[in-house]
Amino acid sequence: MQPPDDRLERGRPCEICAAPTRPWHLLGGGALERCPVCRHLRRPLASCPAGHRDLAYGGDPSLDRIRTALTFRSLRPRGVRSVFEIGYGGGSLLRRFHDAGAQIGGVDPGQLDVDVDPVVREHGRLWSGPAEDLPDGWARADLVVGIHVLEHVADPHATLRKAVTMLEPGGRAVFLTPAGDAWGPRTYGSAWWMLEDPTHVRFFSADSLARLAVDAGLTNVRVDRLVLDSLTTDVASLARARGVRRPDGVLADQRVLAAAAASAPAVLALRSLARHTRPTLRLSAARAA
Repeated sequence: MQPPDDRLERGRPCEICAAPTRPWHLLGGGALERCPVCRHLRRPLASCPAGHRDLAYGGDPSLDRIRTALTFRSLRPRGVRSVFEIGYGGGSLLRRFHDAGAQIGGVDPGQLDVDVDPVVREHGRLWSGPAEDLPDGWARADLVVGIHVLEHVADPHATLRKAVTMLEPGGRAVFLTPAGDAWGPRTYGSAWWMLEDPTHVRFFSADSLARLAVDAGLTNVRVDRLVLDSLTTDVASLARARGVRRPDGVLADQRVLAAAAASAPAVLALRSLARHTRPTLRLSAARAA
C-alpha cells in the first residue's frame, strides 16, 4: 500500500504507457507531468510555465531555410518517388522534394498561419485540417515525414496510426520532435525555449517515442538524437532565463540571433561529445512490406 502523500502525487495516466504520472516542478516555476516509467512529459496548460509567445511560430526565416536544407539532405531524397508530410506549414520541405522530382502531398491544420509555397499548393495533394481527420489511405507515399509536429497534435497515437495508412508497404516514416529527456528542461527549467511555444503540449523521451511507433504497427524502429537540429535552443533558453520576453518570440530579438550564430561552433562541439545536450529526437521506422 502506497503512503498517502504518494497517492496524492499521482497524476493522470501517461498517454504512452498508462503509468500514473507525477508532477515535475521546474526551476523558475511551473510544472510538467512526468511518467516515471517511460519518462514521457505532458504539459498541463493550467499549470504550465508563463512567458510563452503569442503564436505557434517563433523562428527565424533564414534559420528555417538552413534547417529545411539540412533536414532534406538527412532524409536521403535520392530514390524517393513520393512523400507525404504531416504538418507541412509553408511547404518548404515539400517544395524541395517536388523540385527533386517526387510526387508530394501533406496535411496541415494551418496553426502556423503562414503562406504556402505556390508550387506546392498547385502540385501537391494537400489536406487542410488535423491529421486525425484524414481518411485512411487518402494518399500513399514512399516516405511520410513530420518535422516537429508530434508535440502539437491532439492524439499522437491517432496521428502515427494515420501516418502508417499513408505509407506504401516497405515505406519509411521519419518524425522529429523535441527531446524531453535531454538536458533542456532540467537545465533551464521554465526558461527552456521549447516551452515558449504555447502549442507544445508534450515532450517525448527516446523510450516513449519508440513505444509510440511500435504501438502504431511500425517496424525497424530507431530513435536517435540530432546534433544539427535546433541550434538556437540553448542561447534562446539562456535569453529567456535572463528575462528576455517578446510576444513574437525571443528569436525575433536580433541580439539573441547574433549570440546564437557566435556560439554555434561551441554548441556543435558540445553536442558532438555529449548526447544528452542534443535537443531533438528523430524517429525512423518502416511499414512492413
